[in-house]
Amino acid sequence: MNPIQHFHRRSIDDRDAFWTAESAAIHWHKPFEQVLDFSKPPFAKWFVGGETNLCFNAVDRWVDSRGGERALIWVSTEVDQEIIYTYRDLYREVNTVAAMLASQGVGRGDRVLIYMPMIPEAVFTMLACARLGAVHSVVFGGFASVNLAQRIDDAQPKVIVTADAGSRAGKVTPYKPLLDKAIALSTQPPAQVIIVDRGLYAFEPVVGRDLDYRELHHTHDKAEIAPVWLESSAPSYILYTSGTTGKPKGVQRDTGGYAVALASSMKGVFNGKAGETFLCTSDIGWVVGHSYIVYGPLIGGQATILYEGTPIRPDGGILWSLVERFSVNTMFSAPTAIRVLKKQDPALLKKYDLSSLRSLYLAGEPLDEPTAEWIAAGLGKPIIDNYWQTETGWTILAAQPGVADVATKFGSPSFPVYGFDVRVIDEQTGEDLGPNQKGVVAIAPPLPPGAMSTIWGDDERFVETYFNSIPNRQVYSTFDWGLFDEDGYFFILGRTDDVINVAGHRLGTREIEESINNHPSVAECAVVGIADQLKGQVAVAFAVLKDPRVLDEPGADLKLEGAIMKIVDEQLGAVARPARVRFVTTLPKTRSGKVLRRAIVAVCEGRDPGDLTTIEDPSALEQIKDSL
Repeated sequence: MNPIQHFHRRSIDDRDAFWTAESAAIHWHKPFEQVLDFSKPPFAKWFVGGETNLCFNAVDRWVDSRGGERALIWVSTEVDQEIIYTYRDLYREVNTVAAMLASQGVGRGDRVLIYMPMIPEAVFTMLACARLGAVHSVVFGGFASVNLAQRIDDAQPKVIVTADAGSRAGKVTPYKPLLDKAIALSTQPPAQVIIVDRGLYAFEPVVGRDLDYRELHHTHDKAEIAPVWLESSAPSYILYTSGTTGKPKGVQRDTGGYAVALASSMKGVFNGKAGETFLCTSDIGWVVGHSYIVYGPLIGGQATILYEGTPIRPDGGILWSLVERFSVNTMFSAPTAIRVLKKQDPALLKKYDLSSLRSLYLAGEPLDEPTAEWIAAGLGKPIIDNYWQTETGWTILAAQPGVADVATKFGSPSFPVYGFDVRVIDEQTGEDLGPNQKGVVAIAPPLPPGAMSTIWGDDERFVETYFNSIPNRQVYSTFDWGLFDEDGYFFILGRTDDVINVAGHRLGTREIEESINNHPSVAECAVVGIADQLKGQVAVAFAVLKDPRVLDEPGADLKLEGAIMKIVDEQLGAVARPARVRFVTTLPKTRSGKVLRRAIVAVCEGRDPGDLTTIEDPSALEQIKDSL
């Protein structure tokens, strides 16, 4: 058992002592009386009776010791702006926005929906809600009106805070008309809408409903709002899981457990300390943005970079230039971003001084081995693959350099993080599986601090969705296939609903994609199962090439297709060979970088792909269609 595994074992065998020690990393206004209340499984309440406040822990407690140090660094390559806020600046802005919200009747337990781009006002609003004891619900900027209306009706916010528009890759996305339509569709419309006018989209405010952010800010800019102390289990925010159909599924997070988990992870998982600088390239609309753009770094006393832009604008070196300019110590991104950079000039990886950077963390989707090897060689820095979900709020599996320095393996997110009792379980029997046996990755309850406490307004759905899917035992299902090897390293093999059944053979799309990505010409690919009258399903692959010019010669596509199939034959066997490999220049993805596999399947089968308002590039699906 290595030091990380030993540390993890302590967190499971003696939870009370372990989490009592970790809880000292945050400020408690009132000490807790009980570490864990697990009297109603699978519901877990952490630090019962303790009172704290997320905003106080992220902002107030650093003002005296680090008031003049950088707290929030905003860089936008979309509007060519940059602003640096110290902790003292952040304290002033958050108090002002808290007063603005309070003037509209927002208080403890009220919901505020935030529908904003990656601008500082979004962070101020999140922290202001936490200060007031209000529950924020951030919806990814530019989300479709129907989906936004569902979230409005479910959360029933008293106020919505938005902006006139966002921008991505130089293209403006107007938010105001999307929000107006969503409110018109909603059965629970808010009383007030506060709008940040960036001057990107001309609009007419709705009289009596719409308020100007800057006018309110001017009115309350000298305000001081005392933090509202919340019992540890009180909800801090609602975050709706992406891709939800029907009634939205709002992940509800607590307050005290989340604060402790993030403070602990900034040290244990990210090996960071106060005064450092953290760059996370996610979006505040996703869980990674909540945990590791906003709350985690600030609770850890670090400066956090809020970046509005793409990884290739103005060029493929922008992220590395941020590392150099702001002496970034820890960087957190997604495999998709790195695969995009694989198509850029490799000299950009060597152009900037990256001496401050300790490690690059990658999560959000499986990290294929070729991409991991490419970026590791290019940067000469440790690449830490980590695995977690919206529901868990922080990392389930990762190397943990703040605990101990243990070797990593490409293709593996390493070991269970302390607090998560991770198992691999037989989906038919519910029994634990041993090394190198494929099963469902699950977590034996109680879920640790920081994980979801329930689904907003629907405890029964929480239990049914997450804890009743595996027979004969109550465990949290990640709905991912996985295994661990004889050394305890875990490997994630794809979603349990991404299984292709070809003539009775169950094949994971993730495994086939990994194999195809080993071809030196392939930048990335997506494999989907298409209905077939003879075999039930067949696998079809859509590959993006590093250099499309390799197909310029007649017959080059068939030759390359054959070479790719040969690799799959050699690595996985003929049964896993795709029926066809099609070549496209881009894959249809959400703005968070996830491939829309279900939409690809629908196009391939001649069906309606459904709501595509979150797709990054609508022409990508046309390419899929044309390639067929």
